[in-house]
Amino acid sequence: MFNAGIITISDGVWRGERPDDSGKAIRESLPSEEFRVVKYEVVPDEVKAISGKLAEWADEGSVDVIITTGGTGLAPRDVTPEATLPILDRVVPGLTEMMRVQTFAKTPFSVLSRAVAGVRKGCLIINLPGSPKAVSECLEVILPAIPHAVQIIKGEITQHTAGKD
Repeated sequence: MFNAGIITISDGVWRGERPDDSGKAIRESLPSEEFRVVKYEVVPDEVKAISGKLAEWADEGSVDVIITTGGTGLAPRDVTPEATLPILDRVVPGLTEMMRVQTFAKTPFSVLSRAVAGVRKGCLIINLPGSPKAVSECLEVILPAIPHAVQIIKGEITQHTAGKD
């Protein structure tokens, strides 16, 4: 069982002007037999608020994976990648590359996502787009890799046996 944190990045949701459908989509997409959501928060589209929450949760060690939603596009207030990259110890580009490639068939706008993923102090951090549909589609692509990634990060898997007899 992996502990997950969900951070919704949205000025409108933070101000209470609309519901958090994307955060709900993350929660509904995570299989309950593998993931337990132990933290959830909504923050505004502000670099300090985003990076501060990501670092806080990763550093305290209570979550194995943090999944964010929102702020990955091209709008002036979309600053999630700028907030995420500086706090990462390592970048994991394959996750977000595959999200963009695999969802392109459903929407060519997926190539406009600037989402990033990486590791900080034993915690996998993944940015997702802000729409509930994109959240579900992106998680469908990368969800099979998340448990394995967390096990590697935590040192639970040290050797790869795929392709060996």
